[in-house]
Amino acid sequence: MAVSAPGREEGARSLQARVFLLVAATFSTIYLTQPVLPVLREEFGIDAAKASLTVSAVIFGIALATLPFGRLADRFPARPIILVGGTLASLCGFLCAATTRFPLLVAARFLQGVFVPSLTTCLVVYLVRRLPPERLNVAMGAYVSATVAGGLGGRLLAGFIHPPLHWRYAFVTASAFLLLATIDAGRWLPREEKIPDAAGDEAGFAALLSRNDLLRIFSVGAASFGAFSSVFNYLPFHLAGPPLLLPTRVITMLYLSYLVGVAVGPLAGRLGNRLGNGIAMAVGGGVFGASILLTLLPTLLAVAVSLAGVCAGFFLVHTAAVGALNRKLATSRGRGNSLYVLFYYLGGTAGITAGGQAYGRAGWRGVVALVVVLLLIPVAAGILEARSDRLRQGPLPPPTRGSGPVPVNRISARSVAPHTGFRLPSSFLGQWMSGSPSRKSHFRQTFRR
Repeated sequence: MAVSAPGREEGARSLQARVFLLVAATFSTIYLTQPVLPVLREEFGIDAAKASLTVSAVIFGIALATLPFGRLADRFPARPIILVGGTLASLCGFLCAATTRFPLLVAARFLQGVFVPSLTTCLVVYLVRRLPPERLNVAMGAYVSATVAGGLGGRLLAGFIHPPLHWRYAFVTASAFLLLATIDAGRWLPREEKIPDAAGDEAGFAALLSRNDLLRIFSVGAASFGAFSSVFNYLPFHLAGPPLLLPTRVITMLYLSYLVGVAVGPLAGRLGNRLGNGIAMAVGGGVFGASILLTLLPTLLAVAVSLAGVCAGFFLVHTAAVGALNRKLATSRGRGNSLYVLFYYLGGTAGITAGGQAYGRAGWRGVVALVVVLLLIPVAAGILEARSDRLRQGPLPPPTRGSGPVPVNRISARSVAPHTGFRLPSSFLGQWMSGSPSRKSHFRQTFRR
């Protein structure tokens, strides 16, 4: 029985809502320890760089596991992968809450990161398979908004909802939430799912890495997330020290700037549809860079405003990059998205490591300088992407009376549609090229109108 258009629309919205829930639950576990890093430093008697391992270990685990799970997503249904991966990630979270040894905490966090791609990468592929191409940018924006909501929720759990000294309770809460979301996913995900790339004709990892246009997108993800991770990983140490000397709860409240990302995600998808993903990437990088410079002002208001701009710029870049990537991929979406996630999280790990060195040598000013340098990559890549889009479409000046016939080799359904608002069928072009002079004249008059 055919499904009505309102029914299809309602089904798509319901699907996005359930995906939002699972992605938010997943990301609530990733950055759980970020606002309490100074507390972990004191409790375990370690320095700032070692305390940051509770975040970078998760990111490194995600980076290592993303390619295997991307391959699995191209070959098998998502449901069993999500159920197993979500359950094991939840159990690792409970282990983090129970341990009293720092090396075991880091190891459990690493294993938790290993199972994260079983949820994120598989869900991206599932979303791309289910939604029509014209809604892909908006859908990716909703996905990015879920990552924002989850990241913010995890930070608030550890640094505000639960007392900072009771950060273990935050692990219990986040892991229980993830386990419930995984069980819910097992109920609504279909047991049987068509796998379009299972025939064996999809491009492999090497073929995808040989494409310069994809490498450009991968570099954007790596550089932007490296910059973003550096900011939010070492910001608590900067704010807790002189001249601001802020307590942990106030520092945690500044993470509410993430709410900007919840709104920016879908808006960024629409902006990419309107102006192009390349322009969106370049604009986002510029906003990010200008905002991070505001954190050099020693006032709480300047820091709050700058963090809102940092989040807006980063999520604009990230949404545009994901949208551009999936528009370029006809097959091997699991592999393509897993490569993006690999570069993304390797960039985050490298950013945290380099940020630790910069902070140790030059303090917060060193971190700001590192971030500005990294942001040159998404700005430059966005400009190149926009130029590539223009060259691919090709200029088509509107014909005027007396200007003579429009050259046949410049007319195509793809090139005319953006300029005139309608699409020429192939039969029209065939009649143009083979028709009589009187018929060509009639077509010229029609085209001019």
